[in-house]
Amino acid sequence: MIRVRQTQEQSSITDIAGEVKRQLSLAGLERRLRPASRVAVTAGSRGIHNIALILETVTGEIRRLGALPFLVPAMGSHGGATAEGQREVLEEYGITEERMGCPILSEMEPVPIGSTPSGVPAYMDRNAHAADAVVVVARVKPHTSFRAPVESGLCKMMAVGLGKQRGAEAIHRFGLGPVIEEVARVSLATGKIALGLAIVENSREETCCLEAVAPEHIPERDRALLKQADGLLPRVPFDPLDLLLVDFMGKNISGAGMDPNVIGLWRRLEGVPKRPFYKRVAVLRLTPESGGNAIGIGLADFATRHLFGQIDFPKTYKNAMTAHEPQTARIPMLGESDREAAEMALKSAAHSGEPRVVRIRNTLHLTEYWISPALQQEAAAVPGLEIVGAAEPLPFDSRGNLPL
Repeated sequence: MIRVRQTQEQSSITDIAGEVKRQLSLAGLERRLRPASRVAVTAGSRGIHNIALILETVTGEIRRLGALPFLVPAMGSHGGATAEGQREVLEEYGITEERMGCPILSEMEPVPIGSTPSGVPAYMDRNAHAADAVVVVARVKPHTSFRAPVESGLCKMMAVGLGKQRGAEAIHRFGLGPVIEEVARVSLATGKIALGLAIVENSREETCCLEAVAPEHIPERDRALLKQADGLLPRVPFDPLDLLLVDFMGKNISGAGMDPNVIGLWRRLEGVPKRPFYKRVAVLRLTPESGGNAIGIGLADFATRHLFGQIDFPKTYKNAMTAHEPQTARIPMLGESDREAAEMALKSAAHSGEPRVVRIRNTLHLTEYWISPALQQEAAAVPGLEIVGAAEPLPFDSRGNLPL
């Protein structure tokens, strides 16, 4: 395999705290909060770069204005759909009461807040609903299981994240794409939402845009920022492949374990074009941060016995059933080692000539990865892609495993 590096220039925000403060000021946070009012701030379960610093700054600004902030886990059924499990997810991202300087109130039973014109019930985290105001903090990016004008972002955080498991399950039952904005509007109609803070990341997972949004403008800004985020989404610039070898999958990498926008949305959805077309996907490990939740393993064709041993099946099944997608928890063929999983995948791909293979660390970090020699000529023509090493054998140990 040959190591390559994406070298295109991309802008990013260097003073995260300063930009958060500037945005909150521009959006008029001060006039939206009353002194001594209790303000809930959402904290999600995605692996968002700088999220602890962003939330720390938001809660600090709320305190500076004389209000009383607290955080609520807004992550649907993640964390095993338990209050303690959701607190643990936040702690893994460095989001603790000590650092935030305020309480984290975690509870799984939401409050019904109404329903959409099409009959979809809407819910809100009980502690958030009891607050005087809610500040919604969320990353905007393409979703992993549908296409719509509004996908992952502020609306989804209100509709699914704050809805806890009950809200997430209801929305998945009706279909995420058609109803997310409808349910978010029910949440907005409560008058609880004081402000949204949208985060957009570039392909290197760096914060490149922060925008505070007034509640009445959240749906329209979600749409606009989604278009920006889609253009920045990291992707593997080779199609087709015989094998995409993925070192790690996990909930901190993508809500789907492996981002279908990278490995092929057709692996999760029917009726979409088979682009990119990777004949086989093999995944080797589950990230420790996933806590055993292997949702998305069903998107792979091959995995390893080691990954199988990492799975917490009740947690994985809870997530898959909440999303009404049991296929995402199916177990693929297992290799006894990393080498065996890769070899089985290549053999089953029935390739002719030199195999077209890409090995990535995960579907989120695509700055550096490895390509097989069959792709070297194509790589030289990809803008911003630099070849930084000679072809070397994969460094399997005596047991056939890679040093991951």
